[in-house]
Amino acid sequence: MSTEPRVLAGRYRVDELIGHGGMAKVYRGYDLTLGRAVAIKILDPELARDTAFRTRFRLEAQSASRMSHPSIVRVYDAGDPSTADSGSEEPPYIVMELISGTLLKDIIASGPVPVEDAVRYVDGILEALDYSHRAGVVHRDIKPGNVMVTDKGQVKVMDFGIARAVSDSSSTVAETTQIIGTAAYFSPEQAKGEPVDARADLYSTGVVLYELLTGRQPFRGESPVAVAYQHVSETPVPPTEVNEASPRALDPIVLRALAKDPYQRYPDAAHFRAALDAAVAGRAPSRKEIGALTSELYGPSPRQAQETARSLRQLSTDTTMARTQSGPPVAWVWAGVALLIVLLASILFWVVTISMRPDVPTTARIVPDLAGVSAERAQEDLGELDLTAKLVLEPSSEIVEGNVIRTDPEAGTSLEEGDSVTIYVSSGKETVVVPTLEGLSLEAAKAALKEAGLEPGTVIQRSDKSLAADTVMEASEEADSEVEPGTVVNLVVASGKVTLTDVTGWTLDAAKAEVESIGLTAAPVELQDCTATSPPTIVSMSAAPGDVPIGSTIELRYCAAAAG
Repeated sequence: MSTEPRVLAGRYRVDELIGHGGMAKVYRGYDLTLGRAVAIKILDPELARDTAFRTRFRLEAQSASRMSHPSIVRVYDAGDPSTADSGSEEPPYIVMELISGTLLKDIIASGPVPVEDAVRYVDGILEALDYSHRAGVVHRDIKPGNVMVTDKGQVKVMDFGIARAVSDSSSTVAETTQIIGTAAYFSPEQAKGEPVDARADLYSTGVVLYELLTGRQPFRGESPVAVAYQHVSETPVPPTEVNEASPRALDPIVLRALAKDPYQRYPDAAHFRAALDAAVAGRAPSRKEIGALTSELYGPSPRQAQETARSLRQLSTDTTMARTQSGPPVAWVWAGVALLIVLLASILFWVVTISMRPDVPTTARIVPDLAGVSAERAQEDLGELDLTAKLVLEPSSEIVEGNVIRTDPEAGTSLEEGDSVTIYVSSGKETVVVPTLEGLSLEAAKAALKEAGLEPGTVIQRSDKSLAADTVMEASEEADSEVEPGTVVNLVVASGKVTLTDVTGWTLDAAKAEVESIGLTAAPVELQDCTATSPPTIVSMSAAPGDVPIGSTIELRYCAAAAG
């Protein structure tokens, strides 16, 4: 006896198992709605009992589903049946693109990979990371088990956005209930439980490149904790010392990607890719150059460097140390000399300027700077200089009403006694009156706004069974109010349509009442080719549900033939 196939959400058929990890199983599936093969990842039921884990899993899967790139395995859908009204205890699932190919970890299992293939695989990973990082998504779990190489040789990165929730390896380190990566591949900041950014993914990619070139990981230990300790404190051996066939030009690339300090790694995936391409095409560095780079990134001894940094921090914060310097620093002395030179130069310039200024006749009157002062004060100041003031009102949005905007002649001009000075005084902001727009047609309203010196803004349509199409219902500014010229006025106009409800299956009386209540005309039509019901029931309408013009006639068709 055949069993009924398992179907999720009434849409995704679960077929045979194609892979599994420590916390989830992956099945081949089929989307019954779109008619396409998919991969379905279903969480382990034991893990799914954690409510917090379910929530994080759902949010991260939603974030991953928004990314679309050729080097990233697409996430089509995600579901959590337990949140539905059915009360199902099914674990959460993720529906992904079904890829035919080989996991990168299976390719590495056979030993070091040819250099051309290793560079191509890492370039594909970096291309996916460049896209995801610009989208604001950090993978957090880059490893060969999350990279697929298709039958055509294309690289596909999996589990984007859910690395904190799902891992397919038992070699993981967890903090509370949050998976933060796989121990063999995660960065020093992940090992220390610190916040991570895109540079953590570049570190993990460096580990993958190291493994592709040498056939083994840079750090190995008896437990995940031992490996994590090496990521934080140990210096990796250059790949060429593990595999002599590895190009020496790639050693600096790998060592920089594996720098303990995130700021010493490549700033982003694009720079990593560019350095990788340049190294493949460039010369091989000497053993001395590699040693210098290793010393620069890791120090002669990481433990010694750590103790030195700690000692320096203690010295910089020790307030009990006595000052032994006998005089001010040399830099302070030179700064004082420079300041003195600037002061002397300024005084000399002032003296020369005064001596070169032309003599002003005793009868001359210099127009003062009156901008911003009150009109009364401006008149008094000009009167004291024996100048005549002439007031002119002018609107201004910047100067307070009653204060001076400017003068003509302008400030600093030399005049004779009794000359006239025009004072332009602010009459306040210029305003215009908003015309009455309600009830006008849209075109008439726009014309009225233009005539008043206002700008028509956005037009929003709203259904109203009593108004013709494009009749103004509301405006963003009240009629007769005063506003600045050029103010944008938004309008709400009648759409000329009403929303027709689907009344199929309703009784004839109820359907007529519904149609007529929204301003439409109901026209009952008897159908002779079907059996009548009591009371009569609507079987179809002449218009589809949705927006229809006001005043439309809607045929309500019902069965009228007697049962044979």
